[in-house]
Amino acid sequence: MNSLVDAPAVVTADIAGLEPIETIKSRWPALFGAVLTLAMIAGLVRELMGAGLDGLSRSLPHDPLFYIAFALLYLSLPVGDFIIFRKLWHVPIGGLVALIKKRIANEVVLGYSGEAYFYAWARQRAQMVAAPFGAVKDVSILSAIASNALTLAMTALALPFCYDLLKPSQFDTLVASTVIVMATSLPFLIFSKRVFSLPRRKLWWVFMVHSIRVVAGAALLAVVWHLGMPQVSVGMWLLLSAGRMLVWRLPLVPNKDLLFANFAILFIGQDQALSNLIALTAALTLLVHVILIGGFSLYSLLRNRI
Repeated sequence: MNSLVDAPAVVTADIAGLEPIETIKSRWPALFGAVLTLAMIAGLVRELMGAGLDGLSRSLPHDPLFYIAFALLYLSLPVGDFIIFRKLWHVPIGGLVALIKKRIANEVVLGYSGEAYFYAWARQRAQMVAAPFGAVKDVSILSAIASNALTLAMTALALPFCYDLLKPSQFDTLVASTVIVMATSLPFLIFSKRVFSLPRRKLWWVFMVHSIRVVAGAALLAVVWHLGMPQVSVGMWLLLSAGRMLVWRLPLVPNKDLLFANFAILFIGQDQALSNLIALTAALTLLVHVILIGGFSLYSLLRNRI
């Protein structure tokens, strides 16, 4: 009789002992998001206190169109992702904030940490999407494939114009890097049925959106640079924007910033003014990162207190 009376108490105690573990499991996305936010803030402070402030302290353009074009450039990546996930998951406008944080995390913390953050954000909203991992993975892979494909296309278009500017060793590095860029995409295409989770039609749509976003970003960057240095034609800036994209996708090239700066100076000269402009755009990007992360964190803190 006593054993029957005591049994529920024992079971209740066992369940109570398990509750903290279940609570931690259910709250890991929020905890991960908080830790990553702190890491983003620390990374931004470190970057901005380095080369960022030096670039920002230089003369700022007075043309308001420069800042409008820069804002469109900054938002091109998260807005492109928002369009994709709006169609896949019907995410609310608040998802754009999570996608901005995703971009910041990838740039200042660690590559693909932003995808981990966005996955955690989606896991907290289980009613919106039941299994977010597959979609986040597919969108990330297709983003890389679209960037690689456009990089290869730009390489083919630009090579006839800049072949004479390359040293033999630089040309060999370019060829080897191009082969690696192709090789990193081929396995995903060959084994696409095993790699991707989304239906084929949605995969093609996601690839199309990424391609448009990459081209739009390259064009907006050229416009930003042109507004910063109007004496250089938009066409020349478009060529340099394509060159920058190419340099940043090549895996075997060390010190990409220096290589691109040298590449740009060969085309337009004005080394000091060009260096100042590139430093300025980099510093403005970091400053916007800091403002947005600070604003998002303050809003979240005030909302939790109310």
